[in-house]
Amino acid sequence: MTFDDLKMKPRKDQPDQKLNGEKAKGLHFLSSPWWCPAAITLGILCTGLLVTIIMLGMKLFQVSDLLQQHQANLTHQETILEGQILAQQQAENASQKSQKELKEMIETLAWKLDEKSKKQMELHQQNLNLQEALKKVENFSAVFAENCILVAFSICQKKAILLKAQG
Repeated sequence: MTFDDLKMKPRKDQPDQKLNGEKAKGLHFLSSPWWCPAAITLGILCTGLLVTIIMLGMKLFQVSDLLQQHQANLTHQETILEGQILAQQQAENASQKSQKELKEMIETLAWKLDEKSKKQMELHQQNLNLQEALKKVENFSAVFAENCILVAFSICQKKAILLKAQG
């Protein structure tokens, strides 16, 4: 019996017994004309599913790697941003400290300038008072000098007269 013989004969025409008279056990479906195309179809489907599962596994592995790389990249960028934020905060703190120091220096310099201006105004007023006093002294000394000359002249005249009288 050949495959073509099995294929062509309907089920009822095929013997249920083996050559030695025993009844054939199991695999009655092998005698069906549809078992071969069904097996090929199932094999193709299983192979397709296996290939699909392998490809999806590879894609999942690639996606997992990409996800880990992106996570590492995000962590690195987060670290960089934290460093930049910290540096910016430190710069702002330093700037605020410098501004405070400059403000204090400006206030100190303004106070010193005000004190020097007051002192200069006092010195200017003293200078004006001294100039006025000098003018008064000059006027007084001119009058005194004239008086002194007259007095000295009269003393000298008296002495000269005395000397003449003695002599």
